[in-house]
Amino acid sequence: MLAFLDQISYPLLLLIAGFMLIAPIFPMPHVAEKLIMLKNGTLRRPLDIFDLCFHLLPLLILGLKLLRDRF
Repeated sequence: MLAFLDQISYPLLLLIAGFMLIAPIFPMPHVAEKLIMLKNGTLRRPLDIFDLCFHLLPLLILGLKLLRDRF
């Protein structure tokens, strides 16, 4: 089921995950902005929730790949 993870190289996945975590750099990365909104209880719009999930998706894929390779 998760065989597609074996085809993705770690350097490429790290590059994509790192880029998505800091994009856009100015004025503030979306992940930081959305996590602050989540902490303050203002993360309510579906677009904001989608944006947070979209920017965290490569990190989730990286975590799944690490778990798959570990176990």
